[in-house]
Amino acid sequence: MYAIAPTFDIDHSPEWGSDRLDLDAYLRRIGYEGVRDNSLKTLQQVHQAHMSTIPFENVDIAVGRTVSLDIAELERKLVRSGRGGYCYETNLLFAAALDRLGFPVMRMLSRIREGDTRRRFRSHTSLLVRTADEPDTVWLADPGYGYAGLIEPIPLRDGARATVGAWSWELGVDVDDGHWVLRSQDGEGRWSDLYAFRPERQYEVDYRAAHYVSSTRPGSPFVNRLVAQRGSETVRHRLRNDVLVTDHPDGRTERAVLAPDEVVAALREKFGLTLTDEDVSLLLGFLQRGESAAAC
Repeated sequence: MYAIAPTFDIDHSPEWGSDRLDLDAYLRRIGYEGVRDNSLKTLQQVHQAHMSTIPFENVDIAVGRTVSLDIAELERKLVRSGRGGYCYETNLLFAAALDRLGFPVMRMLSRIREGDTRRRFRSHTSLLVRTADEPDTVWLADPGYGYAGLIEPIPLRDGARATVGAWSWELGVDVDDGHWVLRSQDGEGRWSDLYAFRPERQYEVDYRAAHYVSSTRPGSPFVNRLVAQRGSETVRHRLRNDVLVTDHPDGRTERAVLAPDEVVAALREKFGLTLTDEDVSLLLGFLQRGESAAAC
């Protein structure tokens, strides 16, 4: 069994580049105007603001661009260009902001489950965070999971539950292998595993390797496939190539097959992405190639 409250402190390592992040620009991007301290209230508010503003999306990977995890590139793309990113991008940006605000942060790699019983490699990133006003409590933070991810942090405690709006999450320990497991409850009251993790600090080289596999390996869910996700207190949107799925708190699910120009419109309107003319051209080409392949 792993410790309920792992020991970690503020990570001053220069490998993350946190000191190079323009914190003012980041906070403007997410619309946060509150106190800049390392309290639980600030953690909750910044977490929710980040998730509601910076969506999960892999447009660059889908159209064949190389994605960098360097903090300057994350700032250019996610903060200044109005884009989102997939988990490595958005959670490493969030972690850098927490570093700057004075929170002790542990960066981890987690195993996606989502109902699959196979043991997958550690392809998702999540964070453990401590706050100044509750130093004996460790919080799981993860604004970069996607549509069903945490809206606010949840305490790292077996049986802990968190509810925001109509959605609920639960943390527990898998007695078979000692992993912590984050579960999500849907609008009909059903619980399902999102991902599993062990509270073990990861380093920049670990992220570089996992990111390379996730963003380049044939068969990765993010290679040759467009994915965008966004969740809020009232609705969850999931886009996969040309299929848009919308989940409502009462259990209703809507599914729509979109034309290429409608996909671009959905990315802008439902996911809040700022897309350049070049982005749109590459996306339309990607989607049209997909239509051609499906027709063969």
